[in-house]
Order: sequence, then structure tokens, then C-alpha cells
Amino acid sequence: MLSLMAKNWWLIVLRGVCAILFGLFAWTFPGVTLGALVLLWAVYAGTDGVLTFVAALSGASGRPWWILALEGLVSIVAACAGIFYPGTTALVLLYVIAGWAIITGILEIGAAVQLRKEIENEVWLGLAGLASVFFGLLLMARPGVGVLAVMWIVGTYAILFGVVLVILGFRAKALKGLVRPG
Repeated sequence: MLSLMAKNWWLIVLRGVCAILFGLFAWTFPGVTLGALVLLWAVYAGTDGVLTFVAALSGASGRPWWILALEGLVSIVAACAGIFYPGTTALVLLYVIAGWAIITGILEIGAAVQLRKEIENEVWLGLAGLASVFFGLLLMARPGVGVLAVMWIVGTYAILFGVVLVILGFRAKALKGLVRPG
């Protein structure tokens, strides 16, 4: 794992820079960020629904057509909800983001435990994972404080997570020459 991280250190830094840029945008334009997230998801759900429905009618999937047709219809209805009821969709999206943050945080903590077997005192990935879990729990505990305020939390999280990834990436770069390929 260390060898792979050292080899691809620049990808870790790039992930961090993207997170920082997203965080700054979320802080500067919270309403636009939220609206864009909801709309992007609605477009995805609608596209997925139409394609699933077409697959149902083509009979090429091998699954019973009515199951795919129902799946496509559910996706299209969800997309319409995202377009016509963006506030409710934003609240649901908040819970999706919270769940994502908690799950990825737990996985990052697990990866950090594995990484500690290869590097002493390496805590950055574990701290990033802990921040992710804390962020997800905070979102679930206080959803009613206002979804726009959550965008500021999302922005702050993204900036902090990005900074941690940039530090981890440059630390991996520094170790690149010390790691044997494996």
C-alpha cells in the first residue's frame, strides 16, 4: 500500500486540491452549490431511469422486463422529485452525504491502521477518516439547522479534508525513494 501511495503521490495531492476548491466554492456560493448538487443528482436519476426503461423494453438484459421497467419508473419519479421538490431532495441528499462520509471515514481509518504497519507515527489518513465520521454524525444529528448552513459545513469539511490529503500526498512523495517496489 505504501509503495502504491508513494508512486501515485500526485493523485493524492490532486484529490486534496480538488476538495479544497470544492470547499471554497461551497463557502462562497452555498445556495448555488446545493442547487447544483440536487440538479446534478436529478439529471443522473432521470438519465438512469430512461436508460433502464429502454433496457426493459429491449429485452436485452436477461432480467424480467417488468422489474427493469419498475426500476426505471422509480428513477424517473425520483428525478422529477429532485426537480420539482428540491428542498426535500436536498434534505434526503444531506442524509446520503452523511452516510457516505461515515462509511468512507470508517474505511479510511481501516486503511490508516494498515498503513501504520508500514510507517511509524503515520496518522494523517486516520485523522481524515475521523474527520469524515465526525462530519457525517454531525449532519445526521442536526439536519434541521438549515440546509444552506450544511453547505458551509460541507465546504469546511472539504477544505480540511483536502489539506490533510495534500499533506499526506507530499509525505508520500518524500517517501517515494525510500520505498522498495512491491
